[in-house]
Amino acid sequence: MNLFAEIKTLVLENLNVLVTEGVLPDGLNYANVAVEPPRDALHGDMATNAAMVLAKPAKMKPRDIADALAVKLAEDPRVLSADVAGPGFLNLRLDPALWFGIVIEALSNGTDFGRSKMGAGVKVNVEFASCNPTGPLHVGHTRGAVFGDALAGLLDFAGYDVTREYYINDGGAQVDVLARSAYERYREANGLEPEIVEDLYPGDYLIPVGEALKEKYGDSLIDQSESVWLEDLREFSTDMMMDLIRSDLAALGVTMDVFFSEKSLYGTGKIEAALDDLDAKGLIYEGVLEPPKGKLPEGWEAREQTLFKSTEHGDDVDRPVKKSDGDWTYFAPDIAYHYDKVQRGFDELIDVFGADHGGYVKRMKAAVSALSDSKVPLDIKLCQLVKLYKNGEPFKMSKRAGTFVLLRDVVDQVGPDVTRFIMLTRKNDAPLDFDLAKALEQSKDNPVFYVQYAHARVNSVLTKAGNAGIDATDTALSSSDLTLLKHPAELALTQKLAEWPRLLETAGKTHEPHRIAFYLYELASEFHALQHLGKVEPDMRFIQTDCPEQTLARLALIRAVAVAIAAGLGILGVTPAKEMR
Repeated sequence: MNLFAEIKTLVLENLNVLVTEGVLPDGLNYANVAVEPPRDALHGDMATNAAMVLAKPAKMKPRDIADALAVKLAEDPRVLSADVAGPGFLNLRLDPALWFGIVIEALSNGTDFGRSKMGAGVKVNVEFASCNPTGPLHVGHTRGAVFGDALAGLLDFAGYDVTREYYINDGGAQVDVLARSAYERYREANGLEPEIVEDLYPGDYLIPVGEALKEKYGDSLIDQSESVWLEDLREFSTDMMMDLIRSDLAALGVTMDVFFSEKSLYGTGKIEAALDDLDAKGLIYEGVLEPPKGKLPEGWEAREQTLFKSTEHGDDVDRPVKKSDGDWTYFAPDIAYHYDKVQRGFDELIDVFGADHGGYVKRMKAAVSALSDSKVPLDIKLCQLVKLYKNGEPFKMSKRAGTFVLLRDVVDQVGPDVTRFIMLTRKNDAPLDFDLAKALEQSKDNPVFYVQYAHARVNSVLTKAGNAGIDATDTALSSSDLTLLKHPAELALTQKLAEWPRLLETAGKTHEPHRIAFYLYELASEFHALQHLGKVEPDMRFIQTDCPEQTLARLALIRAVAVAIAAGLGILGVTPAKEMR
């Protein structure tokens, strides 16, 4: 039940009436007409921009359109008033009884409240948390992992067929570095002094790899040339690191559907097949790129090489896919990987990258556009940096990692639920400050606590009601007389609850799971305001022993709020608290 969609339908129907009556010209495009909460709740319950967006194509003044539309809308029994504001915005006040259906829907649907069919089963691949398999996940990876998993959860809730995917970057030179680093830990396990030179990975997390190598090989690899052991150690070390990464993801509550190996693209003809597809479309050629101004991009050479005409699909420059010496550039396997996704039949692709991959966005979009004949959209989400603090001071690096703070360091400090929610309190492309101490505070300034406390408080009230002999089951609450909810604070909470279905669809369309976290905080705020009112006005307390009908109505409302919070937290991968400790 999306009340905003219902009222938008009413607006569009009356715009068509105005067309029929000759007030508006025929052929207007209503795509940008919206119905949403007003910026100021004092202005009304909903607002529409219809007059503003139609004025120019209709060649009319916005105010004239708004005045005519207001008359039509006011004739509907659901609309108490329609007032024109400013140059042509239209503010609507609705019959309070209209909002109460959302409470019943929440009670009837439980944590499926708001679940949408908007996605219509469209197959979406969300690739996220993909990092080099050279060590455990660090705090920067944590944000991408949380964001990607929450986005996948959101799209699933919105009716899409979602696949969570991890791309294992095991085909590049960094895996050779991992193997050499593991070899030094293997030497260490055999009683020798490791030579951790500057280009190797220094973290203590490789010590168990060295010990496992000793268990497998004994001392047989000692003093052997790199050609003897490099390939075996690449595979062995990568497998152990991926086990560690899977464990890190599990600690965060993330489960992948697919792990795709970059190495599987080499020597299998998959890279060649992807480039042959582009070549058949006239998008591959031999040429020399003009030297760019400033820093030279990856793959640029002052000699002829194989190039992809990415500029024909929105890129700034064409991109090299094969070097003059015949080796693939880093871009070539990425093209092949996304070609594989297209071939697997996904309707939409989403990649979650770190902020340092911003320069890759246009070329990847161009590649997918070319490979899919512009049929498969690719949305690339960049996650900005996380600055970690504790009591206002920068959180020190992990000795186990050597150079960075581990995901496990964060989860061990505050737990997966707090970690996930805090990571979603900023839009993905905005920097995030994460204070470990504040994340555990029990105050309004801690959004996790504030939302969780609202859910736990509702559970406490319902338990208290049950102990008092009140039937507070969802079935009983669904038959309560909700028209008894007349106080402005009760109506405000009901109206905020009614935003949930609309908010879900908006967040799903824009691929912005942080909107869920924002909404939950706002919903909790309205709940806490109503709860506080009961402390200063006894007749506003949730349980009124001398007025059972009023009690049931209020219990129905706050139970619906708890349902919405549980549904929202479920999307974000956070377990709702039944009680606060």
